[in-house]
Amino acid sequence: MKIKAVLFDLDGTLLPMDQDTFIKAYFGALVRALAPHGYDPKTLVDAIWQGTAAMIKNNGDKLNEEAFFEVFRGYYGDRAYTDKHLFDEFYENDFDREVCPSCGYDAEAYPAVKQIRDMGYRVILATNPLFPSSATESRMSWVGFSPSDFELFTTYENSRHCKPNLDYYRDILEKIGLSGEECLMVGNDVGEDMIAEQLGMKTFLVTRDLINKQGKDISVYPRGDLSDLIEYIKTFK
Repeated sequence: MKIKAVLFDLDGTLLPMDQDTFIKAYFGALVRALAPHGYDPKTLVDAIWQGTAAMIKNNGDKLNEEAFFEVFRGYYGDRAYTDKHLFDEFYENDFDREVCPSCGYDAEAYPAVKQIRDMGYRVILATNPLFPSSATESRMSWVGFSPSDFELFTTYENSRHCKPNLDYYRDILEKIGLSGEECLMVGNDVGEDMIAEQLGMKTFLVTRDLINKQGKDISVYPRGDLSDLIEYIKTFK
């Protein structure tokens, strides 16, 4: 079946990133921004981790945003909602300024996606929807993208599952009206991205910031950098 859409992971795929370095920078910046408003650093970090775990376990009966705030409210009560503007301000300001330097820059990213789009493929940003839209738009901008560059990008406001749950990918397929066999998933995480092949998707493994927690044999996947991806896609024609 002909490939019609290419799904891209963001962190570590289009946006060079060491996950541990990013997380350290992210939590450091968030704590500095919220501590003056009375948020104890240890409690705040724990609340966010627990909220993240709730999103990963989300069975689809609520949006990821709702799953997160149910947990967050357990820590902070109604303040979880009344102080939401503080978090919005963080993502609009400090996040860009303080966390962006923890990531790299791939000059091939924007041209590669543009070339694939110009080849007639629909392009989707299939980033794990653990962040609000504002944070996702910031991260994509760090490598030159804007929301209009993608037909769809997943955030915690518009998603009900997370990777590696196959229902995350099923939700995308339903939204774009395609079957798995009509899509290619591109990512750097063997466990979270290559799992899409179970739905019939073709896959391509970006190896620059490879994550392979289970030590799987990656020789079974088409792989390389984004220029290798272009050559791989050309074989579909």
